[in-house]
Amino acid sequence: MDAFDRLESVIASRIGGDPAQSYVAKLHARGTAKIAQKVGEEAVECVIAACQNDRAGLIGEAADLMFHLTVLLCDRGISLDDVRAELTAREGRSGIAEKAARPKE
Repeated sequence: MDAFDRLESVIASRIGGDPAQSYVAKLHARGTAKIAQKVGEEAVECVIAACQNDRAGLIGEAADLMFHLTVLLCDRGISLDDVRAELTAREGRSGIAEKAARPKE
């Protein structure tokens, strides 16, 4: 089990817990929109750290982003294995070709 699997397991065990005792439970109690907002905030902080060439900052912010994204996925009933399966399905396909094959909006 790697760090992401352990993180997912801890989040799953805490998501329905006592909001006074668990940050994950507190976020979950505030709803999907609040969790998604946190994901957005962490993503912006990653961008800022990257643009400032702050390697340590980017690593820390990426960890925060992955944490909050995992909370969001768990909140929506999506596992890291679901994401892994999607990435595996995309292997060997050009991102440009994949995007061109999407239905026009």
